[in-house]
Amino acid sequence: MCMVFVMASPFLNMIRRELRLRGYSMRTEKTYLHWIKQFIYFNNKKHPKDMGAIEVKAYLSWLANERHVAINTQKVALNSIVFMYHKILNLSLGDLGFTLATKQRHIPVVLEVNEVRAIINELAGRNRVIVELMYGSGLRVSEVLRLRVQDVNLTRYALTIRNSKGNKDRQTILSSRLHEPLTKLITQAIKLQYEDNQIGLGCSLPFAMAAQDSNAYKSPAWAFLFPSIGYCNHPVTGVKCRHHLHQTVIRKALKVAVKKARLFNKRVSCHTFRHSFATHMLMSGSDIRTVQELLGHNDVKVTQIYTHVLGKHYAGANSPLDSL
Repeated sequence: MCMVFVMASPFLNMIRRELRLRGYSMRTEKTYLHWIKQFIYFNNKKHPKDMGAIEVKAYLSWLANERHVAINTQKVALNSIVFMYHKILNLSLGDLGFTLATKQRHIPVVLEVNEVRAIINELAGRNRVIVELMYGSGLRVSEVLRLRVQDVNLTRYALTIRNSKGNKDRQTILSSRLHEPLTKLITQAIKLQYEDNQIGLGCSLPFAMAAQDSNAYKSPAWAFLFPSIGYCNHPVTGVKCRHHLHQTVIRKALKVAVKKARLFNKRVSCHTFRHSFATHMLMSGSDIRTVQELLGHNDVKVTQIYTHVLGKHYAGANSPLDSL
């Protein structure tokens, strides 16, 4: 259930308002506020205006040397704190020169094709479609659950992923096998939205859209493909609405399916299907730049981690032992 996000600190509430004014996503808002709050607690609740580059550098170095966080985690903390100083306090931090984290990403767990098939075969209905979208289109579970009717193109077999990680939009491929189940889900989603409209309710909308068009909640295009069973209050406006399905629902269903498929040698999560998508695309000969675009990675170096999963690399490199 979503709730109106309220914080006791006037300073943090000011940052929250600024993030919303600039159109940041709710995920980014929560992440930035988390790291800013942690930075303040690290410095014994001292107000950021009374601190500067020395304290920021000490905190970031502590994250690397004591907490042993990954580089990406440290960068998120840095971005959060820099936003606070530059956009809220109008203060420059200069060259911090802090110690970069050394903990690297692990090679991801990837399923074999037959293992993916075994898990999917243990699922049915809505849950099966969700997993098939994660694997067939390379989506994060959050991206699947946020899909709306307008994001599905069954003519070109394409999906539009809106406001994803990094506040970016992108397009990715859609398997033709999902034409029939997605058609049914779209029909059901529009019907449910119509029924909600009859009692003055509708789906949750991006705050900017709700402010721009008060009747947008009646448009079938905004209906979620995977709506929640009940209603909640919009996290920004507090208006009663229907949000999308919560991630815990599919995680529980996946756990049961993995157990039934008897895959005890791998730790399978929702994100495993995104990893498997990327690896299997490279194995089938897809260009790494194409895979990068489909996944929405800013840097091809992030995508290259999947080449390390392959026994025979995507470029066709073989072990010299094979030629003996």
